[in-house]
Amino acid sequence: MLDLFTVLNKGGLVLWQHAFTSLSGGPVEALIKNVLIEERSGTDTYFKDTYALKWTFANELDLVFVVAYQKILQLSYIDELLETVKRLFIDTFKDTVVADQGIYGDYSPFDDMFSKVLLSLEQKHSSNRARVPRKFEDTKKFGSTLKGSQAPANNTSFSASTTTSVLTVDDDEITKNIKALKLQASPRGPGKGGRKQGPRNTNSTPNSTTPEKKKSQKQMRTWDGQIAKGEMEALDYSGGGNSDSVDQDMVKAQHLDESKLGTKNQQGIYEVQDVDIVDDDDEVDDKDETDITQQQQQSSGTGVFSFLKSITGQREMTADTLDPVLATMKDMMINKNVAKEIADRLCESVKSSLIGKKLGSFERVSAVVRTSMESALKRILTPKTSLDILRDIEQAKSEKRPYVITFIGVNGVGKSTNLSKVCFWLLQNNAKVLIAACDTFRSGAVEQLRVHARNLRALQTSGGGVVELFERGYGKDSAGIAKDAITYAGANNFDVVLIDTAGRMQDNEPLMRALSKLVSVNNPDKIIFVGEALVGNEAVDQLTKFNNALKDFSGLQNPRHIDGMILTKFDTIDDKVGAALTMTYITGQPIYFVGCGQTYLDLKNLRVSHIVQSLLRN
Repeated sequence: MLDLFTVLNKGGLVLWQHAFTSLSGGPVEALIKNVLIEERSGTDTYFKDTYALKWTFANELDLVFVVAYQKILQLSYIDELLETVKRLFIDTFKDTVVADQGIYGDYSPFDDMFSKVLLSLEQKHSSNRARVPRKFEDTKKFGSTLKGSQAPANNTSFSASTTTSVLTVDDDEITKNIKALKLQASPRGPGKGGRKQGPRNTNSTPNSTTPEKKKSQKQMRTWDGQIAKGEMEALDYSGGGNSDSVDQDMVKAQHLDESKLGTKNQQGIYEVQDVDIVDDDDEVDDKDETDITQQQQQSSGTGVFSFLKSITGQREMTADTLDPVLATMKDMMINKNVAKEIADRLCESVKSSLIGKKLGSFERVSAVVRTSMESALKRILTPKTSLDILRDIEQAKSEKRPYVITFIGVNGVGKSTNLSKVCFWLLQNNAKVLIAACDTFRSGAVEQLRVHARNLRALQTSGGGVVELFERGYGKDSAGIAKDAITYAGANNFDVVLIDTAGRMQDNEPLMRALSKLVSVNNPDKIIFVGEALVGNEAVDQLTKFNNALKDFSGLQNPRHIDGMILTKFDTIDDKVGAALTMTYITGQPIYFVGCGQTYLDLKNLRVSHIVQSLLRN
C-alpha cells in the first residue's frame, strides 16, 4: 500500500498530492535536498528511514512525480504507476500548467482519476501473484529424498524429463568419480602439471652411470652500489641519540620553501595556496565540443539534413539524441579516474533532467548536455558546510575545550604525513597542537610521529604555535589513548588535538570495530578520511564501508559519519581528478585539502572550478 503520491514542480512547490497516511521525518523534503538538488537522480530508489521513494520527471513541464511507500513492501507496479499517472496528468492539465505556471491551477479533479488508475494496477498485479504453489512432490528436490528415490517409474509426481535429468547428472558424477580413481591409482601422466617419468630401475647400484642432476644453488644478490659514509651520516636523523635534538637549518632547508609558505589575509591568518591545475583553453573547449557534436550528428543523421532539421524549429530531446553525447562524456570522466558507478549515475541523472526539453533553433545537443553536466558537477562538489576549521577552533576555545580532529583511512595513504602538514598550517596560525599517537598497531608509527613533532618544533622558532606528542606505546587500546590525550589537552590548554589512527582495510571487521569505538567514545569534532587521488572504483567501496562501520558498530542512536576528506598524492595524477568527484558524491562531504608533495608546506586548496574544468576537458 502506498503512503503518498505527489506532483511537484522543480522549484519544490506541490501542485497535487494524495496522502494515504501522515509521513514522519519529511522523506519528500529529504529527497529534494539530498537527491534532486545534488544531481543524484540517476539512482533508482531513495531510502529515508522506513520509507522508499521513487520518482520520474516531466521535463517539458518541469514537473516531478514522486511516490512514497514502506520499504519493506515489494510493490511491483510502482514504475508502471509513475509512468501512467505522469501521462494522464500531462494530458489532462498540460494547458493549465503552462498557463498558470503550475501553481494556481485547480488539480482536484485528478483525485478520482488517480484512484481508478491505482485500483486497476493493484488488481492487475495481485491477480498475477495469485498462483497455487506447487506441491513438494512436483519439485526436483523431491527426487533427492528417500521417498522420491523409491517412487515407481509411472509416479505422476515425478515427470519423465525430471527423472532423465536427475539420472543424467548421476551418471555423469559416477563417470567423473571413476576417472578420478583411475588417475589416483596410475602414475601421473605427461599432462598438464605433470612430469614425464621414466621406468624405475630397481636394480640400480651406486656405480650406475646415470648422471644425477644437482640442485642449483641460489646465488647471493650483489648490489650495484653502496652507501658512502658521508651519505649515511646525511640520512641519519637521530641527532646523536638525543630524540629532541635536530639540525634546524637542515630541516628548514628540506621543508621551508618560501614560495610555498602561503599568504596572510587581512585578518592575519595564513591561507594555504590553491593547487595548480592548468586552466581550460578556449580553443581546446571549442575542439572538444565540435568533436562531441560531430559524433552526435553521425549517430542521428549527418550533414545538411541535420542542419536543416535544427533550423526548422524547436526539437525535443530524446534518449536517442542524448545517449551518444552522454556516452562520450561518460568515457571522458572514466578516463579522468571517476568511478564507473558514479559516472553512470551522474549521466543518468543528467539524462533524466533533459529528456523532453526543447532545443532552440540553433542550439546543439552537445552544448546543452555540457552545460547541464557542468551545473550538476558544481552542485555536487560545492561544500554544504563551512570549511573554516580555524573559526571552529576559535568556537571550541570559547567553550574552553580542545578541538579534536581524527584522521582515518586505509593503509599507506599518508595519514601521518598529512596530519603533520595540517599541524604545520595550524602552527603557522599560532595554535597550540597536541598530536595523539593512537596507531598502536603498526611498527614504527609512534617513532614516525615523534620525528614529525621534533621537526615541527624545529621549524616553529617564532610565534605562539606549540606542538607536543602524546604517546603510550604499542598494543594498548587506541580509544583509551585518545581519551587520555583529550583530557591532557584540556588540562594544559591545548587548542587542537590531532588523532592519528592505524591504517586498516575496509573489510577488516575487528579493526573497523576498534575505529568505531574510538569515534563513539571520544566524539571528535571532525572525522577526516585520508584517501589517495590515485584510487578509482575502489574509492566507492572504501568510503561506503568506512561510513557503514562507523554507523553499524557505534551502538549510538545518532552515529557519526565521515565529515570530510584529504586527497593525498595529488601531484602524481596530472588532470585525472576523478577521485575528488567520486569521494564527494559518495559521502556528500567536502574535500578540505590535497597533498601535493613530501614537505610540510605541500598542502593545497582544491577549488570546485578546478575539478569541473579538468573533468570536462578532453
